[in-house]
Amino acid sequence: MDTLDGMRTLVAVARQKSFTGGAKQLGISTKLASKYIGQLESKHAALLFHRTTRSVTLTDTGRAYFERCVPLLEQIDELDDVIQHRQASLSGTIRLTAPTAFGSTKLVDALAPFLQLHPNIRVELSLSDQHVAIIDEGVDVAIRFGQLQDSTLIAKRLMRMRIVAFASPEYLARHGKPSHPSALATHNCLLQKSQVDPDNWKFKVDGQLVIVNVQGTFASNSPRAVTQMASQGLGIGMGPKYVTEPYVKDGSLQLLFEDYEANELILNAVYASNRHLPARIRALLEHLAVAFKQ
Repeated sequence: MDTLDGMRTLVAVARQKSFTGGAKQLGISTKLASKYIGQLESKHAALLFHRTTRSVTLTDTGRAYFERCVPLLEQIDELDDVIQHRQASLSGTIRLTAPTAFGSTKLVDALAPFLQLHPNIRVELSLSDQHVAIIDEGVDVAIRFGQLQDSTLIAKRLMRMRIVAFASPEYLARHGKPSHPSALATHNCLLQKSQVDPDNWKFKVDGQLVIVNVQGTFASNSPRAVTQMASQGLGIGMGPKYVTEPYVKDGSLQLLFEDYEANELILNAVYASNRHLPARIRALLEHLAVAFKQ
């Protein structure tokens, strides 16, 4: 066994919390991954993982070894990166995570020309409306909306996105179109639980911030789900403009209170502050900054 193979396997298995998941990430068999870890443990005469039928977790010794392996492997990747850069050909895997609706539309549209330009780069995109632990899950870049809460991460701003209110023509025909945000108190409002303070909607009236407390019969952590329910005439929703665009275009939704909009989301590319960024990731960040520039 090459020690580097053992180190890479340990890091992958630890991050995936599974021999199967770690092996899949590395493109090797589970049997080979288990063999590498066994050889590593024999070499150092130390138990690196606690193994049960349900999970695989690092021992204290394994955690210490893991924390040394990560920067060493990144330095090795950096050396490979220097050679790649000189050869003017980028390659390798980039692991991304992004919100479901944005990732499956705007982000993939931006990724397509990047992958065409760099055919030796492989992108693994995981879509989730929950924040993924970047370091623990081995994610290179997370595309996220909102302010950065974790001081161990760095956020590169990509764009600003309007937060809009919307409803279907059918709903407005039945219940009337509210002319002022205060009227929302009498309407069925669809709540997006992933937003901060989801049942208090913010508007700007005569230059002043106005908060309207709303309630309704549907709530979800997915902006796409809220938008879809609004398009079916269930109520009035509020969320990122990018989710509503196809619905507005086909006439199933219309925007409300555009003169009173007070909120916007910041779209960031987020990555760990303590890691070296290979050239392929730097190239992707630069590409996304241009693609989403407004």
